[in-house]
Amino acid sequence: ANILILHGLGAFSINISGNSLTADDFMEFVLEQFNETRLPTSKICFETSAIGSLDNAIEFMEKLKVIGVQFSLDDFGTGLSSYSYLRNLPVDYLKIDGIFVKDIKTNPSDYAVVKSINEIGHFMGKKTIAEFVEDDEVLEILREISVDFAQGYGIGKKIPITELLQDE
Repeated sequence: ANILILHGLGAFSINISGNSLTADDFMEFVLEQFNETRLPTSKICFETSAIGSLDNAIEFMEKLKVIGVQFSLDDFGTGLSSYSYLRNLPVDYLKIDGIFVKDIKTNPSDYAVVKSINEIGHFMGKKTIAEFVEDDEVLEILREISVDFAQGYGIGKKIPITELLQDE
């Protein structure tokens, strides 16, 4: 019954470090988990931002994409996440860092950055996700810019996965 409930939900995002992404035994571990749990691979999206070895990360992503796993480039616009990652990594989603999203309604510079990241993401064939969406006004601005997805307390609070899996 729990697997049926999962089919009605969107993807689950799992943060992984750049070190895990390129660790020798991580691919084997991930495949074992899919085999043991029988979770649908299409419901999993790995999020990462800092990547040590770009070549190893690309290889890891390409292999898991074959079985339906998706990938998201997290915290785009800050830190180590950069346009070179966007150009080279076979990610499906581009997560716009919440530092630019949270003040989008009052800060024209943040608005311009979010709009720019969304446009380049779409140009490169990626879906975009805005982090830190706290209210309906921010959500409406993101709709106007055509950001694909939103994440934050304005959308919904965090809940344990066990609550999602409870039979109704």
